[in-house]
Amino acid sequence: MGALTTIGVIRLDALLEKQYDIMDVSLMAGKIMLESGAETYRVEDTMVRIALSFGIEESHSFVTPTGIMFSIETDEPTKTKLMRISNRTTDLYKVSAVNAVSRRISAGELTVSEAYKELKAIQRAPMFFSFFMQVAAAASTSGCFVILLKGSWDNVIPAMLSGALAYFLLLKVADVVPTMFFSEFIAALTSGAAAYVLFRMGLGSDLDRIIVGTLIPLVPGLLITNAVRDLMAGHFLSGLAKGAEALLTALAIGTGIAVVMTFI
Repeated sequence: MGALTTIGVIRLDALLEKQYDIMDVSLMAGKIMLESGAETYRVEDTMVRIALSFGIEESHSFVTPTGIMFSIETDEPTKTKLMRISNRTTDLYKVSAVNAVSRRISAGELTVSEAYKELKAIQRAPMFFSFFMQVAAAASTSGCFVILLKGSWDNVIPAMLSGALAYFLLLKVADVVPTMFFSEFIAALTSGAAAYVLFRMGLGSDLDRIIVGTLIPLVPGLLITNAVRDLMAGHFLSGLAKGAEALLTALAIGTGIAVVMTFI
């Protein structure tokens, strides 16, 4: 009798360990996606699908921009884990990579341990685009937007230079000062001043279009898009939170430019 009891305890421990491994995989996938700029409803759906693919028929996820709660229900008592999210950026390549892992899990191609290893590799991977590529893309975006605003070609170069400076400062200041919105304010303030200096030096003929082009890389477009999509999906808490973050980011950018324009 004692031996049977011991075997039962061992099997129960193994089952609980497996369930917690499944929770870890689901939470890891959700964490990577949320930190990389995925929508809230997509994060929740992916976590539930991963758990279902591993045999957990009843699971529940609650995701906000700053945290993830996930629970699974089996014959054993309900198990719940909480994960705090403190850093968020935009890396849609990682979102796509996690989606690819999720599809492979659904197809039965990955075990729990294999899936966890792949997700860990995705988490440790650097940004898909290098720092130089990000700054170069920001410069290109600023210059092209001047043309979209029907500006003349002589405004493209100053917009590109000040736009590159804006995004460079946005990334560097955010690494040094973790305070939210401070990096956007400094980037807008400095790049706006740079745009004015270039204009006074004779580079460009329309200061307004140069400044607008400069600020385009700083605009929280993904935040606004995700806020609207979360609201449409019924995730009102996350939608309002992301909308408020986008509004405060826009306010920081506007304040930085307002300071520059005050002294012009």
